[in-house]
Amino acid sequence: MSQITTLSIFKFSTLRTKLWAFGMMQFAHKPLSKISGQELYKLMGSGKASFNPLPDWSTYAILQIWENETAADLFFKNNPLALQYRQQSSRHWTLYMRNISAKGKWSGENPFESSDSLDDTNLYIAVITRATIRKRLLYKFWSYVPESQRSLEGNEGLVYTKGIGEVPFAQMATFSLWKNKASLMRYAYESEGHKKAISKTRQLNWYREELFSRFQPYRSEGALEEGNFGLDF
Repeated sequence: MSQITTLSIFKFSTLRTKLWAFGMMQFAHKPLSKISGQELYKLMGSGKASFNPLPDWSTYAILQIWENETAADLFFKNNPLALQYRQQSSRHWTLYMRNISAKGKWSGENPFESSDSLDDTNLYIAVITRATIRKRLLYKFWSYVPESQRSLEGNEGLVYTKGIGEVPFAQMATFSLWKNKASLMRYAYESEGHKKAISKTRQLNWYREELFSRFQPYRSEGALEEGNFGLDF
């Protein structure tokens, strides 16, 4: 399949630009809904470090699914909204990805199509998990999250991670980028914190809806920091 997914992360450094970005959480929907070649978009804010549920007013994200890479390129190069985001942000980064697999639902459907164009020599792997948390379990969930994510910090195979979401507290997602599948598997199956989180999920049935998806990132534009994590595609 030629479908690709892009995740764009924008950082804003001044009060004026942070207010602009916050306002775009409402006003960007109209122009985003009219983009040719775009199958789906998700406009998202982010949480503070260590998956703290409190908002990080400096960082916002746009997840987009495209019919093909050409449609994505046209948007990022020519669309006025894309230009506005780049001009207002102090740093911006877009990661192009092909889907490896996806299980579950996001807003009632699974929008990701597995790609038949994966590169066996590209070892990087990205993960997006998304869930709608049951309202009656919101407090229990967010009370446990910092403990469950502690083992993620400082993991040598982890390139970057960020908590993002459409609705604060209730609809959350995590994005993580790993050097290789082995690093991801060690965290998923050997980390005590993560194993406990999986057990709690099954025990308490935290989620009303959830989706787990893996991607092969293959192209990076812009940077969130000097050297952009040392990515080499």
